[in-house]
Amino acid sequence: MTASVSEPLSLRVGADDQRIAALAAIAIVLALIDAGLPSPLPGIKPGLANIVTLLALYHLGWRAALWVSLLRILGAGLLLGSLLTPGFFLSLCGALASLAALALAFRLPRRWFGPVSLSIIAAFSHIAGQLLLARLWLIPSDGILYFVPPFALAALVTGLVNGIIAARLLAPTPQQDA
Repeated sequence: MTASVSEPLSLRVGADDQRIAALAAIAIVLALIDAGLPSPLPGIKPGLANIVTLLALYHLGWRAALWVSLLRILGAGLLLGSLLTPGFFLSLCGALASLAALALAFRLPRRWFGPVSLSIIAAFSHIAGQLLLARLWLIPSDGILYFVPPFALAALVTGLVNGIIAARLLAPTPQQDA
């Protein structure tokens, strides 16, 4: 019996993989900044990393946005020490709900649904996903419905602000027009 030497594992990294990694790194930094900002209510954050998810969606497509979002949640969870905690799962559930809504809404007519409206849809979906998980898992009471108005207001404001920022970043520059 002869021992065979197996070939080393090699991964082919394409340009899109590098773009996804760079966007995920930026999203992780923004998530860390979010975590350090004071909040009027627990769980209400600006969601700055969602700007990067929108950029990934517009430039690279839905699968890239999914990867950027999931890598951000995992990376931020590791760096903040919240991996596999209720906060981690709330973030994951919110992100998955948001991405599902974006997958549907991104197919809507662009003249009516741009980065700002998509950001608002994503923000509302994110909050809905988090509140649903909290209701089913953490707070099995209808009393959680009292959180809906302040969280909905926060989703509207943060979705609007993040959408405006994403729209500005997606807008062609004068050099791109030429």
